[in-house]
Amino acid sequence: MQTIQLVGAVLFGLALLHTFAAKFFEKLAHRHPRHAGLFHLLGEVEVVFGFWAFILMIALALLNGGQAAIAYAESRQYTEPLFVFVVMVVAASRPVLDIVQRVLLKWARRLPVRAELALVWFGLALVPLTGSLITEPAAMTLAALMLAPLIFRDGVPEWLKYAALGVLFVNISIGGLLTSYAAPPVLMVAGTWNWDTAHMAAHFGWKALIAVLINATVVSVMLRQHLRPAASATGSEAPVVPLAVTLVHLGFLAAVVVLGHHPVLFLGVFMLFLGFTSAYQRYQTPLIIKEGLLVGFFLAGLVVLGGMQQWWLQPIVESLSPLALFFGAMSLTAITDNAALTYLGSLIDSISPQSQYMLMAGAVTGGGLTVIANAPNPAGVALLRRGFQDESIGTLGLLAGALAPTAVAALAFLLL
Repeated sequence: MQTIQLVGAVLFGLALLHTFAAKFFEKLAHRHPRHAGLFHLLGEVEVVFGFWAFILMIALALLNGGQAAIAYAESRQYTEPLFVFVVMVVAASRPVLDIVQRVLLKWARRLPVRAELALVWFGLALVPLTGSLITEPAAMTLAALMLAPLIFRDGVPEWLKYAALGVLFVNISIGGLLTSYAAPPVLMVAGTWNWDTAHMAAHFGWKALIAVLINATVVSVMLRQHLRPAASATGSEAPVVPLAVTLVHLGFLAAVVVLGHHPVLFLGVFMLFLGFTSAYQRYQTPLIIKEGLLVGFFLAGLVVLGGMQQWWLQPIVESLSPLALFFGAMSLTAITDNAALTYLGSLIDSISPQSQYMLMAGAVTGGGLTVIANAPNPAGVALLRRGFQDESIGTLGLLAGALAPTAVAALAFLLL
């Protein structure tokens, strides 16, 4: 083990502790307004891993030289952070969100339940399942923006907000399993293990579907007494966006999803998207550039810090039996990105099909336990945190809210 590997592990641990303490820094910002700026910065969950990644780069430069630090930084793969940034901004644009809300509202009003209750259920069940088509980060963005005025607002008990957040994060994590290209942990192994969409649907997708429906139904029923009328929640009084503009936006979103593995191309599409939104400004609301950049910064920091953890993570993954691998992956996902875990599994020679299944199932099951467990989670935090006390999401609150839906997902993958 090299010294820099130990330093990387220590800094990764400090970053995890910082993540747990983020809500505490937000409280300090309110108590000590003189230094509120510093405490707000330290309390930004999206800043944590990027901040500690810079510390790692400084340590690497001091220990191994500046060229070694630059070489390591440039050896990392940043496609996922860039993609999440771009797809967040495009999916959250007014024409895309407007058409999704209007379609779902029409469906909701045809169901034999209150429209706002149906909308909450759609946001917690149907939209996460569309992550199998439009990718999980895009589904998270749409679901978060749709649910924010319905659930994550004043008047809803804090514990219910965390329960809904836990269901959303878990359902997004498992909702992308119906295909082989939409969920980051699946992408890491699909080529190596020859998993196509038919394989994912047959072995994972239908089980994920059952768990998603159960989770969404239970928490929707729990929320039913605290919901506002659907019209005010969806902002239906806003002027209708022309169909042509909506179709162009949907085209941009589709292009970004299709080109998701090619950053040069999807960034080019993004530049065209920015030009189009500028040309038709009257049909837009402010783009979430800041939120998207913060999430991209978070994920890039996780990529840099996570690259130093293979030396201790991979031996653990290799040593576990299939059942132990399921629970080990589910637990380890809470402290590292689930795509990183499945990638490590893809490096293991002659891993059995049963172990492959257990590793994937465990990794996605634990994807809602923490902010860092699944790539789309920071996007959800960035878009929803203002609906919580102190405008921050507590790590323990999220963990508590995610325990029950995580258990439902675990039972689905282990027993069905």
